Amino acid sequence: MPRAKGGFKTRRRRKKVLQRAKGYYSARSRLFRIASEAVDKALRHAYRHRRAKKREFRSLWIVRINAAARAQGLTYRQFMAGLKRAQVELNRKALAHLAVEDPQAFGKLAELAKEKLAS
Repeated sequence: MPRAKGGFKTRRRRKKVLQRAKGYYSARSRLFRIASEAVDKALRHAYRHRRAKKREFRSLWIVRINAAARAQGLTYRQFMAGLKRAQVELNRKALAHLAVEDPQAFGKLAELAKEKLAS
């Protein structure tokens, strides 16, 4: 039986891995076996961090809302409860954006939340 050399398919597969490893340091960008391990690890991290990013942003929004609410004399929990009673359906991303970009509008929301908490 003749010896099977790599040929087209193997070259194409290796080229794809080395293309993905472009910019990596030293042998990680040049040698197939080492580059393959580096690319596999990078893809695992990318998969995990695409999910972690969502958690991290939500916690950032909550921190920003809390800071702005405390400046208005409310805690985060009180502010969110007041908005819920007032049937304001803004998500945390939008609230955090308001807190940073438009403090006056956020102040009006805080006043509305205070009114609904008092009643």
